[in-house]
Amino acid sequence: MVSSLPHPTTSAGRDGLAALLARPAKAVVALDFDGTLAEIVPDPERARAHPGAVEALAALAPQVASIAVVTGRPAGVAVRYGGFAGVPGLEHLVVLGHYGAERWDAVTGTVQAAAPHPGVAAVRAELPGFLDRAGAWPGVWIEEKGRAVAVHTRRALDPERAFEALKGPLGDLATHHGLVLEPGRMVLELRPPGMDKGVALAEYVREVGAGSVLYAGDDLGDLPAFAAVEKLRSDGTPGLLVCSGSTEVPELTDRADLAVQGPPGVVAFLTALADTVRGA
Repeated sequence: MVSSLPHPTTSAGRDGLAALLARPAKAVVALDFDGTLAEIVPDPERARAHPGAVEALAALAPQVASIAVVTGRPAGVAVRYGGFAGVPGLEHLVVLGHYGAERWDAVTGTVQAAAPHPGVAAVRAELPGFLDRAGAWPGVWIEEKGRAVAVHTRRALDPERAFEALKGPLGDLATHHGLVLEPGRMVLELRPPGMDKGVALAEYVREVGAGSVLYAGDDLGDLPAFAAVEKLRSDGTPGLLVCSGSTEVPELTDRADLAVQGPPGVVAFLTALADTVRGA
């Protein structure tokens, strides 16, 4: 029963969990993908949902108003890497990709998307030469994300030094082309302004008419979603903030109501939550 669930460490988190358990059919459960449902790996193209993640989501989804995956990845990529399509129980899953600029609905199996920002194409063309001029950082590489471009330093000989050295110049490049720089766990993403996980989550919660909301994330890009839940709580909608624990992002851990041990901990939590809701 409820005792099998981890206990939130804050009163707001306890209220959020209690509201979800009292009225699960009015709850939105939203989760980041990389680092939350999938392990962080050196090559992002090899990221896949953690074993048991899809099963846990499929067990929980019929009990709640909606489950949404909120990610900086293209929506279609997250669907493929997550293995979300055609899964019994996930017929109404929504994936909000590119921070909400794209949306995949399991009902239709299609992606809806806004027009691309011209600054992304400009940065895409300029970035290789820009990095060459920025200095020799062996192992630094560029990830093409469609509506955004990311520079990864995790494979560099000194990942943190490369990250700090490139953050300023890449921020200037992003600003020059009307973009914003989104720092993450050894990754610097250049993307259009005006959308973030907080905006995407708040809009979706309003669309669904949720009575409570749970959000789980692991990285700096999840801070706007945390802020959105905090704002919803101040406006009267209970919420629970879960950190997929990482010592790399203490800013997130400090604001979470509950911290679990990475994707395995998220899967265990979702499984316990589904069991609790079904047994209530």
